[in-house]
Amino acid sequence: MATEIRVPTLGESVSEATVGTWFKKVGDAIKADEPLLELETDKVTIEVPAPAAGTLSEIVVEAGETVGLGALLGQIAEGAGAAAAAPAEKKPEPVAAAPAEKKAQPAAADPEIAGLGDILGAAIAASRPAPAAAKLIAENNLSADQIDGSGKRGQVLKGDVLSVIAKGTSAPAAAEPAKVQARAPAPTEDAAREERVKMTRLRQTIAKRLKDAQNTAAMLTTYNEVDMSAVMSLRTKYKDVFEKKHGVKLGFMGFFTKAVTHALKELPAVNAEIDGTDIIYKNFCHVGVAVGTEKGLVVPVVRDADQMSIAEIEKEIGRLGKAARDGALSMADMQGGTFTISNGGVYGSLMSSPILNAPQSGILGMHKIQDRPVAIGGQVVIRPMMYLALSYDHRIVDGKEAVTFLVRVKESLEDPERLVLDL
Repeated sequence: MATEIRVPTLGESVSEATVGTWFKKVGDAIKADEPLLELETDKVTIEVPAPAAGTLSEIVVEAGETVGLGALLGQIAEGAGAAAAAPAEKKPEPVAAAPAEKKAQPAAADPEIAGLGDILGAAIAASRPAPAAAKLIAENNLSADQIDGSGKRGQVLKGDVLSVIAKGTSAPAAAEPAKVQARAPAPTEDAAREERVKMTRLRQTIAKRLKDAQNTAAMLTTYNEVDMSAVMSLRTKYKDVFEKKHGVKLGFMGFFTKAVTHALKELPAVNAEIDGTDIIYKNFCHVGVAVGTEKGLVVPVVRDADQMSIAEIEKEIGRLGKAARDGALSMADMQGGTFTISNGGVYGSLMSSPILNAPQSGILGMHKIQDRPVAIGGQVVIRPMMYLALSYDHRIVDGKEAVTFLVRVKESLEDPERLVLDL
């Protein structure tokens, strides 16, 4: 008896995923709960475990294909020899719309022609909107030609249609401003040395969200610098006893996160978001911490950071960072952030202007700590200085609020006792 491998629940508002890497091939023995494959969603990569022990007898959906909730991915047969005939029995079918044509293909057909058929079939399927997207298009009297698809080979997905509906788009695409054109052909001598790689679903989502943030928000950045002497001295003095007691290293992010939560309470507009003609003020601080991974930038969230101690914040950031690097973040880890901190200093950045993490209204950029001469008390001294950058949505945050927010963060870091005394 075969056990089906199906797409699990992917999280709130996520209805589709792209099959990433299969860790097993047909005929391999499988243990129960062993990771079988990766699914890439808009936000995270999820490993799908084996629902039972046995032998992988069939792979229904190959890497790169888009699947919906509950879709059949493959099957596991009982015993070690159950998959002996499976490899020759089935080839991957990227085209669900024309199964009869593939079965009718002669076994001895020219492999080049067969391969061309697969490519053409996949292109035809990609030209059609996904079922959920097609339903929304019909209900809202839209045309698929109006919508830029973000799925494989440009297929229009449900999220693409919802984005168009949210923007109130109903006019034909021809009336819109011209889109970015495809790149011009490369010179022949350069083309052979180029490599074209399909963007992952996560990278496509990152690109779309960042561009949407620029197009939607009235984004502005204000800068300041902070003397890190006090924080560095505190770390040096207590880092050993801190790690011994709490089992985690005392870093800078705990201080910055705590300083941010203090400032957010004083300047609530920086912790709010716009919803149509309403402003939603958040009476809690869920701080997103940008983490760079091999697959792209992700922003796990430290929930209720304003209610945590510095030690609790450091522990949670450590857990989230490890999960991000291991590709083990859950959907709950990624949702609900009200403000974001991005630390480009770990890569050596001296100054940058971070882009908002929509729909949030503020993001703080940290940078490299560098010894610089500064004037203090009428004398020039060398101090470890860091530039800070606050990008904010000017539609909701005034310049005075933004500057005051950054000054409050600076004051907390230059006098960290304020964090302990809640000043």
